[in-house]
Amino acid sequence: MVINRGGVLKKEYFRSYMNLIMNAMECSVEKAKDITFQRIFSNNPKKLGTTSYQEFLLAYEELQKEIKHL
Repeated sequence: MVINRGGVLKKEYFRSYMNLIMNAMECSVEKAKDITFQRIFSNNPKKLGTTSYQEFLLAYEELQKEIKHL
């Protein structure tokens, strides 16, 4: 997947991506977070800027809360 480095990736993007990972790999939200962080950020929170990283963390927190309430 090609990512435009000039823009900020939003929370919804990361939620969708992590949902896709969880469904395809049948894994936990924690594992999906790790995979997403590795694939998109190359394990570097500064790679896409602080705003995109904060959006990523917000998406993870929302998914984690959502899973706990199921």
